[in-house]
Amino acid sequence: MVDELSRRQMLRRGIVVAGVAALGIPEWAIPVLAEGEELVPFTDVPSDFTTNPKPGVRYLDTRKIESFLTPSDQFFTVQHYGQPVVDPATYKLRVSGLVERPIELSLGELKKRPRVEHIAGFECSGNSPKRISGMAGNARWAGASLASVLSDCGIRPQAKEVVFFGADKGTEEVSHGGGTATVEQRFARSLALEDAVSPDVLLAYEMNGEPLSQYQGAPLRLIVPGWYGVANIKWLEHIHLQDRRFMGKFMAREYVTLRGHKVNDEILWNESSVSRIQLTSAVVRVTRKAGRFQILGFALNDGTPLKSVEVRIDNADWQPATIDPASTSHSWKLFTIPWESPAKGEHTLASRAIDINGTIQPTEEELVFKKTRWENNGQVVRRVLVS
Repeated sequence: MVDELSRRQMLRRGIVVAGVAALGIPEWAIPVLAEGEELVPFTDVPSDFTTNPKPGVRYLDTRKIESFLTPSDQFFTVQHYGQPVVDPATYKLRVSGLVERPIELSLGELKKRPRVEHIAGFECSGNSPKRISGMAGNARWAGASLASVLSDCGIRPQAKEVVFFGADKGTEEVSHGGGTATVEQRFARSLALEDAVSPDVLLAYEMNGEPLSQYQGAPLRLIVPGWYGVANIKWLEHIHLQDRRFMGKFMAREYVTLRGHKVNDEILWNESSVSRIQLTSAVVRVTRKAGRFQILGFALNDGTPLKSVEVRIDNADWQPATIDPASTSHSWKLFTIPWESPAKGEHTLASRAIDINGTIQPTEEELVFKKTRWENNGQVVRRVLVS
């Protein structure tokens, strides 16, 4: 397998292995296929599955996860208005609205501010088994604290919402009240002020020790640990503080979850913008070596500590998996479990995550009152063939 690796891949793996060794973390935390280890095929992968379904879109092939940190050139990417090229030499981040001191900051000025790093994993809120749960990743992000920048601007008491605009933009036809307007809009999302000033939120210019790639939003993107990917605005150019809810397309008309709640004999329906990651997990690969089998998967959530991750084989009892000790509060949690002497033929595998509050990842049947595809965190059942 070493012969197939590029020099860059070898260096990347070497850095990860060295870091893990220094922490005294077991070798299994680096899930690179060992010599003589082979993938056991899933039978539920669509025949037309590809990691590059269309230009500018990329999924992670989760069957081939190689490290705790997802390399930049494998991390999933999705965008709605193309991928703008922003010159870092002339780049400016503008902060406007309900602040005492509106400012513009160059990339160099942002890099002079105190450096903050966070390991954060997230997934697209539209991730699904059809994409082999591949709209997910985990990385070490570095940049400046958003809270610090906003504080230096002087937040006015009326400010309630912080809106983030990317450089990517497109033309939209908007209809309200019988009228229609065609307008050019930037991709934009917002956070309530109390969420925006969390110490974890980053204005990130690095990913895994390297400058952001164009795919990942160069030269600057927002990182909101514990939130779905749509909140992590790429190609960030403008931050605006205002006194009311932001109602842009990707807050009010797209990335909206419809859920019903039964109250007595009535179902009450509520629409909400996609926000924090719902407790989720998925089995993503099975390997075999010398007759021994191992199951690997990952779990994600909003940062609430996990109590456990469990795996069920062929509808038998749930069994506890071992969670990677390299995990941080907002990283993905890789988990493994040995599979003893499986019989030949097709088997089903499922996982569920449980947090310290006793919240259990729901089954698909328990999500009957969730009517949109966003934030689908139902238990994933995979089919695998042992030959």
